[in-house]
Amino acid sequence: QVHLVESGGGLVQPGGSLGLSCAASGRGFSYGTMGWYRQAPGKERELVASITSGGSTNYADPVKGRFTISRDNAKNTVYLQMNSLKPEDTAVYYCYAVRLSQYWGQGTQVTVSS
Repeated sequence: QVHLVESGGGLVQPGGSLGLSCAASGRGFSYGTMGWYRQAPGKERELVASITSGGSTNYADPVKGRFTISRDNAKNTVYLQMNSLKPEDTAVYYCYAVRLSQYWGQGTQVTVSS
């Protein structure tokens, strides 16, 4: 059974920074691609960033240059550092990890507001 536990969401002012982390269960497991999606109210879930086990990264255009994804394979943990946050970044952020199937975290709220 795979579980992903997210942490780090919250309220931040525009221009501020926030870091998210997501730990996948399973000592001894290895995961393929890990990443983050987000879903704003009334909108579809969209990919934010992904990272392969080898460290190759992919970013959605709206977050390029502001967000940085990284991972620690030994800890099965993926991180998302978000800088220069904008109100339009407000959403529930979901992490995911691939190991035969795709698994999802429970989601963490990020609110960017003054």
